[in-house]
Amino acid sequence: MAEKIIKFISDNVDLLEKAFEIRTIVFVDEQEVDPKTEYDGYDDDAVHYIMFYNDIPIGTARRRFTEEGIKFERLAVLKIYRGLGLGGDLMQYMTDDVLPTDKKIYLNSQAAVENIYKKYGFKRVGEMFYEANIEHYKMVYEPK
Repeated sequence: MAEKIIKFISDNVDLLEKAFEIRTIVFVDEQEVDPKTEYDGYDDDAVHYIMFYNDIPIGTARRRFTEEGIKFERLAVLKIYRGLGLGGDLMQYMTDDVLPTDKKIYLNSQAAVENIYKKYGFKRVGEMFYEANIEHYKMVYEPK
């Protein structure tokens, strides 16, 4: 279980730097996503989350409002902490945080981790597509 999850906006430079470090390790270094794609200019408009385990920042995500609703993005957990359910803790925290808004919640899931999002109420909609040269599916939150 995650020790602590903090919600913040981009003016918290210290937490944003920590989130960017995690995103760089996971997306840019591990998955070879172009930094221009990863850092897409939406970070100032987003609400960010950072997760700590034993006082170490190990996971991050962001959400932002779009024309469709609330989009969850950039969910990343450092490799050595994967498989412990910590990403699920972050997903649950984010979902609980936005449910009172009554807006559509959606995300673009990498095909390889689609089943993780299904555990938290997300359902695949549409066909597979490529984003950053990685197979993705659009998924929408459907409460049980």
